Amino acid sequence: NNNMDNPSCAGIEGVLESYLQSLRTVQLYGPTNFAPVINQVAGAAAQVTDGSQYHVLLIITDGVISDMLQTKEAIVTASALPMSIIIVGVGPAEFEGE
Repeated sequence: NNNMDNPSCAGIEGVLESYLQSLRTVQLYGPTNFAPVINQVAGAAAQVTDGSQYHVLLIITDGVISDMLQTKEAIVTASALPMSIIIVGVGPAEFEGE
C-alpha cells in the first residue's frame, strides 16, 4: 500500500484500493525480484505467534521472475508461517516453467 510504517491492507476493499493507487504511481520495469517482498511479509508473519493474524501476499507481475532461486528459497522459508503467497502473471510475458 506504499506505507512502510503500516503496509497492511484491510480486507478485499483495502487490497483493491492499494492496487488501483499503485497503478497510478508505479512504473513497471525489470528486473522482477520477488524474494525481498516475500521475505518482508514473512518477517511480519513470523512476529505473530498467537494465531491472531494470517497474511496473504498477492503479487501481480508483468514480468518473468528474475531471482528464481532466491524466490524459491524465500517461499520454502515462509511455508511454515501463517501466510499464503499468490503470484499472478499478466501480460504477454512467458510464464511457463515459472
